[in-house]
Amino acid sequence: MSDFRKLLIWQKSMSLVTKIYYSTNNFPKEEIFGLTSQIRRSSISIPSNIAEGSGRESDKDLLRFLNISVGSLFEMQTQLEIAKNISYLKEDDFNNLYEDSREVERMLVSIIKKIKYRN
Repeated sequence: MSDFRKLLIWQKSMSLVTKIYYSTNNFPKEEIFGLTSQIRRSSISIPSNIAEGSGRESDKDLLRFLNISVGSLFEMQTQLEIAKNISYLKEDDFNNLYEDSREVERMLVSIIKKIKYRN
């Protein structure tokens, strides 16, 4: 999996990062080093770890980085819930981001299972 840019999971997660950035632009300025930063960093970690893992030589390393991506995804989903609960995100915006994140989640879980069971 050396060309990570061709991976649909990487492309979808990159799209999610872009949407996260646009959605967090309207968060209060006092959150720039708080929740805004946390959500952005966790979302960036998803495609970054997919890319890094795809450049590794073993399935074991790839799986480790894909699992890190899952952890970052769950972290981001939690932070989005917090943003919705404190009214930084509108319900519709949250629902759209959450559904996109669930699609990435399903894809990650699927690729992890495929790699685990081919060994």
